[in-house]
Amino acid sequence: MTAKLWCFGESGNSYKAALTMELAGHDWEPVKVDFFGGEARGPAFRALNPMAEVPVLRDGDLTLTQSAVIQLHVAGRTGRFGGADRDEVLRWLFWDNHKLSGVAGSTRFLANFLPPEKRPAEVIAFQQGRLKAAYKVLDERLSARHWIADTEPTVADFACCGYLYYPEPFGFDRADWPHIDAWLDRIAALPGWKHPYDLMPGSPADRA
Repeated sequence: MTAKLWCFGESGNSYKAALTMELAGHDWEPVKVDFFGGEARGPAFRALNPMAEVPVLRDGDLTLTQSAVIQLHVAGRTGRFGGADRDEVLRWLFWDNHKLSGVAGSTRFLANFLPPEKRPAEVIAFQQGRLKAAYKVLDERLSARHWIADTEPTVADFACCGYLYYPEPFGFDRADWPHIDAWLDRIAALPGWKHPYDLMPGSPADRA
């Protein structure tokens, strides 16, 4: 049975789940959520996920939310990208959620998806400072290894890259972080990789 992922192209957290399924060969299809039209806050979507967030995965009779949970589910179902050391994979999933994606997602939203007159410059600058510290940790981690948590790619890699392929400016320039840059190229060379706007429906161009 084909799994369904409620998602939209601009969502880096959705991308983590979608990319994991695509690379693992897990049969899935996207269900577009009109986030910018308020669908995620509506009663129908809240009945699906009371947290009012994407992604949401329905795989047979199972419904899951939160990108890391979905990634781990897919790794378990397919036997791919789970890593040899589950604790190490989990360590980087939690770090990403707290230090990298959790900050990158809101910074990118504030800097690009709010009307210009409503963008809080001081907040954006503060969060970009936090992101710089996270990029340094990640770049140093990748300075002597190809993958974050194992000698092969794992869901930790597909989590930490979640926002780093997007073109909208939010304080990340690949040229500033050579080890991250090379790692992103390695992920993009994996069979089945797709850019988030090619993998999921919805992009800023649709609303232009």
